[in-house]
Order: sequence, then C-alpha cells, then structure tokens
Amino acid sequence: MNTPSTLLVLALSTALLIACSEEKSAVQPSAESNAASPTATTTPLPTTSPIAVSPVTPSPEAAGPLQAVAELEPTQGNNVKGTVTFTEVADGVRVNAEITGLTPGKHGFHVHEKGDCSAPDATSAGDHFNPTSKPHGAADALERHDGDMGNIEADASGEAKLNYIDHNISLVAGERSVIGRGVIVHANPDDLTSQPSGNAGARVACGVITRAGGSER
Repeated sequence: MNTPSTLLVLALSTALLIACSEEKSAVQPSAESNAASPTATTTPLPTTSPIAVSPVTPSPEAAGPLQAVAELEPTQGNNVKGTVTFTEVADGVRVNAEITGLTPGKHGFHVHEKGDCSAPDATSAGDHFNPTSKPHGAADALERHDGDMGNIEADASGEAKLNYIDHNISLVAGERSVIGRGVIVHANPDDLTSQPSGNAGARVACGVITRAGGSER
C-alpha cells in the first residue's frame, strides 16, 4: 500500500523525467527535423581577373641624349683620320672632334650635303650642307651655311681637337638634321668670307654622320 510519502516521491520523479526529456528534445532536434532543414551552403567570393600591366618603354630622353658619329678616313694621298661626335644638348648640338695626320695650322671643317665618301677626292660628298640657302660664313655668324663649322687647328704633331656647341644643326629628323650627311676636313684654312665655301682647298678626309647606337627620333 502506497503511503503519501511514496506517492510524492513518484510524482516528483515523473516530473523530473518529463523535464529532462523536454530539455533533450530542445537541444537535439529530431532526425525528421534535420532531414527537413536545407543544407547550409557557402557563397563563393567573386573572382577578379588579373590586371594587365603594360611594360614601360623608356623614352629617348630617358635613355640619354641623342648622339651621332662620323669616322673620318683619308682621301687619296693623305693620312688624315679622326672621329667627330655630335651630342644633343639643351641649346644645340655639341661637336667634339679629334683628328690626326694634319699639317700644322688651321683647316676648313664642314658638314657637306651628302654622306658619300666614295670618290678618291671626296667630291662625292657634294657642297656644304645649306638647307636654308644662306651665304657661307663663320660658325658663330648669324648668316652661315648650317654646315659651316669654321676651322680646326692642328698642333706641330698634326693633332687637332675641337669642342663647341653648334646652334644651327640638329640630330632630330627634319630640314636641319645632319644625320646621313658628310664631314669634310680641308687642306687649307677656311677664310670664312669667300663664297661659296671659304677657299679651303682640297678635301683631305671624309666621314659619314650616322646615328650612334641605332636610335631614331
């Protein structure tokens, strides 16, 4: 026979079992609930195409100043040789010449219209380079051929050097460009006044002006 105390214990135990069962159901959903729930998916992040980077090509200015060079070779019966370099600078073209095998004294020094040294006496180089049809004059004259570079003076050993900035000629493609022209050294001084070429005498050396390094502009 159940006593009131026994009945109370049974009631409490039953209530405790029911509470535990409900708590477990809340924490662990049923298999049916799991089956009904959609599977969570992760949305992939958008992909981006790689950015194309074009190579940077240095400009001629960045690579250095424009330069040209003429290697002088002797005409028939002479021993004159040398190198003339032309370098673009802010206010013109720097002309630097080093020549050997000359007789002591001054020698006419000019750019001629053709880069052709094939004739034994270099007459194949034509007349002075004169695209603006000016009279012959000194290198620093207001009126002069573009090819008028005055005189270069040799010492007792026959060596001559010249370094100056020419404000008329250019190394850039155009009317006044000396690229492809000829450099001539003469036997006598240029008197800087006689027309059409200063009475400088025979041609003792000739060279063709070519772009240094093959650059173009």
